[in-house]
Amino acid sequence: MINRVILVGRLTKDVEVRKTGTGLSVASFTVACDRRGSRDAQGQSQADFINCVAWRQAADFLGQYARKGALVGVDGRIQTRNYDDKDGKKVYVTEVVCDSVRLLESKSQSESRKDSASDSYEMPTESYDEVSLDDFNTGPSLDISSDDLPF
Repeated sequence: MINRVILVGRLTKDVEVRKTGTGLSVASFTVACDRRGSRDAQGQSQADFINCVAWRQAADFLGQYARKGALVGVDGRIQTRNYDDKDGKKVYVTEVVCDSVRLLESKSQSESRKDSASDSYEMPTESYDEVSLDDFNTGPSLDISSDDLPF
């Protein structure tokens, strides 16, 4: 069985970092990911908003460097859990537990985007079909036999 998630998207708000009773850092954040080729009635691209959790050094790193709108790459697994709220009602939560999180743009790119953006959050409208694949078609080709594969 495989439970693996890879996301690329933008943070919808600043990362919230807390400490557990034993002193471990835990960061909660939401990543907005475009739905490829999906548009609403007004022609705006649609997005999914995915809750994520990072622990320890990754949490501290995000708390220090990641801000609302930052482009991030997340690698992790889906986890579901439940708890009883203060009224005794059962609450179900589905989230991505991060094994690694990376900032995917430089500090200068992030700051220039922030300076030109308004206070409201808006997903980029770039279409995946417009992305050039030339980088993948240049250079020498690899000749790999099935004996070279680790599986």
